[in-house]
Amino acid sequence: MGKLFGTDGIRGEANRHPMDAAMAFSVGQAVTHLFKKADHRTRVVIGKDTRISGYMLESSLEAGVSSMGGISYLVRVLPTPGIAFITQSMRADAGIVISASHNPYQDNGIKIFGGDGFKLSDEQEEVIEDLIIGGKLPEMVPPAKEMGRSHRMEDAPGRYIVFLKNTFPRDLSMEGMKIVIDTANGATYKAAPNAFTELGADVEVIHNGPNGTNINDNCGSQHTQDLEKGVVETGAAIGLAFDGDGDRLIAVDEKGRTITGDQILIICANVLKGLGKLKNDLLVSTVMSNLGLTFACKKYGFKHHASKVGDRYVLEAMQRLGAVIGGEDSGHLIFLNHHTTGDGILTAMQLIAATIKTGKPLSELAAMMDIYPQKLINVEVASKPEISTVPLVAEAIKQVETELGEHGRVLVRYSGTQNCCRVMVEGQTDDLTEKYCTQIADAVKTALG
Repeated sequence: MGKLFGTDGIRGEANRHPMDAAMAFSVGQAVTHLFKKADHRTRVVIGKDTRISGYMLESSLEAGVSSMGGISYLVRVLPTPGIAFITQSMRADAGIVISASHNPYQDNGIKIFGGDGFKLSDEQEEVIEDLIIGGKLPEMVPPAKEMGRSHRMEDAPGRYIVFLKNTFPRDLSMEGMKIVIDTANGATYKAAPNAFTELGADVEVIHNGPNGTNINDNCGSQHTQDLEKGVVETGAAIGLAFDGDGDRLIAVDEKGRTITGDQILIICANVLKGLGKLKNDLLVSTVMSNLGLTFACKKYGFKHHASKVGDRYVLEAMQRLGAVIGGEDSGHLIFLNHHTTGDGILTAMQLIAATIKTGKPLSELAAMMDIYPQKLINVEVASKPEISTVPLVAEAIKQVETELGEHGRVLVRYSGTQNCCRVMVEGQTDDLTEKYCTQIADAVKTALG
């Protein structure tokens, strides 16, 4: 049994190791033991998205927590950031999310938050891995009289919605604003429409009928075609697309054009700067952000830091450098002055506030940043050696970088959750970008496929 945790928790095909009932039971036990204190029962919040495998994993996690003497609070279907919020607000010791985010329904995952609402540190994840892989848990269970129990938290969605509404400026109003929402048949299917409706918006919802197997299926933040059409047909001011677990937002402007996470970052950072709330005049993104974001930061006077890919690395850089806004082009944005983790609905609240505050349509705000043509090719690989040690790939990258010069860039990295290598190239034209990206991807396929 190898390493369990990837860049965002434990993930895999449901009902297969490591995403099976036995592993979930062990994770429940290990988390309960990790946060155990003298004379204190560990309190663990457990929530999930709408995947059919969530029932099995929820029951197994609950059983694991109880067997180790902990108390579990079941919030059922709730976005990942909602579970982080509930964990923090009720002063629980940990929160566990059952979700594989934007992946298809047959995958699932387990993410863990500490009582402070932040994801676990590498060191804490290593302790959990050691407890599970080392087979140490069975000897740690308490006697029957000290076993735990579980409770359902029926009011969790309502608490989360109140929290979200409080992040929207009180001096602004969504009254009568037409909004189309795509909930990806996922965890936001109730919370998002309710939150915006309660703020006075005229809401139309699509892909909000989860059946256990249709989460992210040609909908949500990865597939915005239906949302684009819906916005144009209804004459809406904005479209909002969330991913399966609700921690990402991709927006659509009033003309039916998709707005990326990078563009949302620039729009919201500029509003914060105007209010004197852009701490250290700093915006954090990742190395995968579009080259246009770098130029936009210079244009509007922001300092910019690019972290490694993954929201945990964005957060680490934000805390280390003193930033209040950061995120990924995928739409996973963190507003540290409001929340501990990325939250798609919260991000949408801030973006809508920006359009109302400036009095400008989203299409005009999105034009603050020029997007350089970008091509991304995912190549399945049999192994993951250091890229620089693979001569064929290293040479292909060097050649393309030389030809692009200052007018583009290359990023080649392995996925943290899948057996694939991501090849990304940005350039001045679509044709050149496509050509160079294919060149490098072919080299990766030949050397590592």
